[in-house]
Amino acid sequence: MITIRIQSEDFDIAAEIAKLDAENTGAVATFTGKVRKEGDLTALSLEHYPGMTEREIARIVDDAQQRWPLLGLTIIHRIGRLTPGEKIVLVAVAASHRSAAFEACEFLMDYLKTRAPFWKQEERGGKTQWVEARHSDGKAAERWRDK
Repeated sequence: MITIRIQSEDFDIAAEIAKLDAENTGAVATFTGKVRKEGDLTALSLEHYPGMTEREIARIVDDAQQRWPLLGLTIIHRIGRLTPGEKIVLVAVAASHRSAAFEACEFLMDYLKTRAPFWKQEERGGKTQWVEARHSDGKAAERWRDK
């Protein structure tokens, strides 16, 4: 089962994991990203291009399925205005073995950060500013190019 959702609503991590748990599942690896409280950050707003974002995430998922024998996966990415402590993203991967689940989860998150078209804007001290891509995210994704 493959689930890709872009939504403004919060999500229930346990319920999403339960949907992936089948009799032949040996491992479920997850990553949950949250809005960090950094300095005077009051909110993070996320925007996307409907249709294009989902298509790019589907391409990333297809790539992961070519690399690992996955039994299912869920990607949920929130959009809209989020405050510190709120969940932004869930990547959950089911596989027969832990190494495939862990690696695919990391791969999916690294590529979501670098290839999925989301735009972030921070609110700090009453002012807003667009967030630039981080060099460290690009470096993390590079490690998958030769694997």
